[in-house]
Amino acid sequence: MTELLALLQHSQPALIAVVTILGALVGSFLNVVIFRLPKRMHYEWQQQCLDIMGTESSPVQDPPPGLIRPASHCPSCGHNILPWHNIPILSYLLLRGHCAYCQHRISLRYPLIELLAALTAAISAIILGWGAQLSVALILGWALIILAFIDFDQQLLPDQITLPLLWLGLFCNVQWQVFSTPTQALYGAMVGYLSLWLIYQLFKLLTGKEGMGYGDFKLLAMLGAWLGWQRLPTVILLAAVVGTVISLALMAAKQQGRDTPIPFGPFLATAGWFTLLFGDTIARSYLQLLRPY
Repeated sequence: MTELLALLQHSQPALIAVVTILGALVGSFLNVVIFRLPKRMHYEWQQQCLDIMGTESSPVQDPPPGLIRPASHCPSCGHNILPWHNIPILSYLLLRGHCAYCQHRISLRYPLIELLAALTAAISAIILGWGAQLSVALILGWALIILAFIDFDQQLLPDQITLPLLWLGLFCNVQWQVFSTPTQALYGAMVGYLSLWLIYQLFKLLTGKEGMGYGDFKLLAMLGAWLGWQRLPTVILLAAVVGTVISLALMAAKQQGRDTPIPFGPFLATAGWFTLLFGDTIARSYLQLLRPY
């Protein structure tokens, strides 16, 4: 193990290769969390409602699968997926996107999320290199993938992920100052939450509508705890620009109405990850554009 760590520390190609493989393996678990966590949350909410109402009837449905058990299985035939049928990306290609038993079509989304987790890990290793920054950046990057896809599917940003990551960001910056100073991280969490909360309240006052959810406030607070308050303008600017462009494109293609809600979480998560790795470059480029000739 010591020799392996020494190799990773002194050989960037080896480091990139190892974290890329690790990212693909983690991506397989991310698929499980993205699919199962919202179902667990909805089930728990239903049970809490029954408890509040004092209903003594049996549960409204059978409990959905947990994040660890039962093992992954085909949603069509129910057959457990064997380990050699569950190799990230490779198994999908070898099986040509079908279940090995019933030949039911497997969504292309599963290997794409595995590939995305691998790419985020590889890019993080290239930019950050060996060290504590890379270790925590991998955790943050994979968590942002989960949040982005759950919000895209359910318009939901689970507190079970956002809040622990907020405290982890504060701890890492207080203990090791990985991406920000303790003071900047603390103010980042405060400013991140309050800035979107104020925008939400102003929008609601002017239009009578809710422009975003409280999960967005917590997500930006979490990013502020990791990146510090000084990088939040870059996050918000990137998220707003990308969100506006995509929204206009969907409206132009008539796939989205003007009153149809669009989750903001995926844009915040994407902007946060890019700011984590390229924040200084983005800020310098933006200031250069504003500089008069």
